[in-house]
Amino acid sequence: MKRYNITVNGNAYDVTVEELEAGAEAPAAAPAAPKPSKPAAPKAPAGAQGGVKVEAPMPGTVVDVKVKVGDKVKNGDDIAIVEAMKMENSIPAPCDGTIASVNVAKGDSVNTGTVIVTINA
Repeated sequence: MKRYNITVNGNAYDVTVEELEAGAEAPAAAPAAPKPSKPAAPKAPAGAQGGVKVEAPMPGTVVDVKVKVGDKVKNGDDIAIVEAMKMENSIPAPCDGTIASVNVAKGDSVNTGTVIVTINA
């Protein structure tokens, strides 16, 4: 048995997978409902938004968030890494400024236009 943490549409699930021997058939049991794992990281409060929104350019999964609130960034610095279609894509800062809010966490699923961070320019 192997355990995996899988995120689907922003919901994390703890899944157990049984490995079968070659040629063995799986038992005809009804699938169990997945149990949500730990709650998602808290998002920034609405009042803590900066003037410049950095949005996801494509749907994918956040592999890494390289900044935290209060960090100073320069135009072109990596803000986050989003994996889409098995490719890791760097999300750069569009301007110089200070990170006002971080709205995603590692492992989150994002859609095109999801606000990743906001910056006070």
